[in-house]
Amino acid sequence: MIEVRNISKQFKVHQALHDVSFTVKQGSVTGLIGPNGSGKTTLIRIMNGVLGASGGQVTINGLDAAREAEKVLAMCGTLTEQSGLYENMSGRDNLTFFADVFGLKHAKKRIDKLVTLFELQDYQHRKVGTYSTGMKKRLGLARVLLHRPSILFLDEPTNGLDPDGIQMVLRIIRQLNKEEKMTILVSSHVLSQLSAVCDHYIFMEKGRIVEEGTEQEIVSRYLSTPKLEVEADMPEGWHTATDFTPEIISAHQAVFQLTSREDISLLLRQLTEHGQVYQARITGSDLESIYFAIREAHHHE
Repeated sequence: MIEVRNISKQFKVHQALHDVSFTVKQGSVTGLIGPNGSGKTTLIRIMNGVLGASGGQVTINGLDAAREAEKVLAMCGTLTEQSGLYENMSGRDNLTFFADVFGLKHAKKRIDKLVTLFELQDYQHRKVGTYSTGMKKRLGLARVLLHRPSILFLDEPTNGLDPDGIQMVLRIIRQLNKEEKMTILVSSHVLSQLSAVCDHYIFMEKGRIVEEGTEQEIVSRYLSTPKLEVEADMPEGWHTATDFTPEIISAHQAVFQLTSREDISLLLRQLTEHGQVYQARITGSDLESIYFAIREAHHHE
């Protein structure tokens, strides 16, 4: 478990973090969301013990990240946009070197497994300097997993990856969380990718936490007046079928602006009394819509 309490960080005249507090539950996958410059990377560096805070405390599985930084680093794996690889060495030699740094026993078996997991078998003996951005990212992920960390920090892990590489990384995140019960905190600006793996979200703006919760909790707070897009066959017409006036209509589709989420069941019940409903979905309830709703709400504060 990660506990962040009243963390602040001052860089000379710039206040990067302001009184940040939250908890990441053990075994969860938490998404850290915010625009560039919101403090996400600084926060990750403080949490994994690499950077000291100006105030406050971070504990990782009960250990103080500042006072017991060496122990914290040993239980954490951190992937940043700078992968920390040696480009004049082969991919496998990089993994062997870092395995020696960690003092790993049976390193060859572990390296073989990670090379296979990230589909690097055909490239492992080539120099990293010849790798594509995506291959470096995959090798970087393999590196941070060498010592079997219990907590994983991923800062923009899919940057530079092609669609197949993105799906591989998302699959591995889910696999690590499910099979190894790994606690994962992942930062990304591609929100659709976060929604595929995360069960909890933390939203940052200008060095502050402005919102957090599950997707369902945040939707209920910021999207209380939903739009429902319906595909149906209404023989008598959309306007006569319900007590609700559709905003947009075509022969078999309509969009209704509702006053509350409780209206959804009433609308669908009335529609099914007059025709056949094929599909209904709430629009604007995806993670990206939530993100912009939160930013808009806090922009005016």
